[in-house]
Amino acid sequence: MKIAVLGAGALGCAMGSCLSEAGHEVWLINRRADHVEAMNKQGLSVRINGVDRTIPVKAARTAQEMADKTGAVDLIVVLVKSFHTHEAITSATALVGPHTVVLSLQNGLGHEDVLADVVGRDKVLAGKTYAGGVMLGPGRIIRGTEGKETYIGELDGRMSDRVQRIAQAFNAAGLITHISDNIMGTMWEKLLVNVATGALSGITHLTYGDLYQVPEVKACALAAVQEAIDVAKASGIQLSVHDPEQAWIKAAAGLPPEFKASMLQSLEKGSITEVDYVNGSVVRWGQKCGVPTPVNRTLVACLKGIERGLSA
Repeated sequence: MKIAVLGAGALGCAMGSCLSEAGHEVWLINRRADHVEAMNKQGLSVRINGVDRTIPVKAARTAQEMADKTGAVDLIVVLVKSFHTHEAITSATALVGPHTVVLSLQNGLGHEDVLADVVGRDKVLAGKTYAGGVMLGPGRIIRGTEGKETYIGELDGRMSDRVQRIAQAFNAAGLITHISDNIMGTMWEKLLVNVATGALSGITHLTYGDLYQVPEVKACALAAVQEAIDVAKASGIQLSVHDPEQAWIKAAAGLPPEFKASMLQSLEKGSITEVDYVNGSVVRWGQKCGVPTPVNRTLVACLKGIERGLSA
């Protein structure tokens, strides 16, 4: 398959490197010139279970730069920050052909609608991944894909040929991938995991190894997840997760102690976070269905304050 990873940060590079090693033509698209240059010149340095190795990859700063060399692709995996979704897919239309599939694996809710507005709903698949990555520097990442599951599905729940082909390709690349016929439930279950650790990691500046040693942090995390479960149930979302402890445990499963949640990584780079699309989604959905969400509302407020401080 010819694959474009739109938003090849730590996670995009982690997943893209797996697919590249499996023999697919993968292009990692990232706006950072130093990151792209390092990957094209020296390959992508990937740390797996403490061991570094270099994987040859193709990288470009823009989707248009890639399109000029390759034309349309089979699959666009969207992993840009939530607030960049519309801008990113609009700039990538040169990669979209008659049979191109656009798959969002972003954190939070609502990206599929944004993508569909640009490329058409018939081209969009939804998905969630529990894989992770940490950026160590230009062209250097920690890959957290081992044992971490990815779920993809048609928006209407169909078991289509294209979703089966993509799942097969991902699985052959070592990315454990399942097809979901309840993709909204799947997305909410991933949201529970992000709610458990994302904001708290950003607020405390703790890696997972330290975050999981503080009982008060765990108590706050479980309360935030319980609110999200209550909101999902009140909204008619079908969940297989009913105990917030499940999300807390799953968030760190298989990841190294030095792993940092994406919200913390964003703050350390001086960027705003995706809290509006994670904890903020719980608050907005809670308002619609009449379920109070004071813990998530507080976490959003705290991160908004930290983001404000970055720009002061």
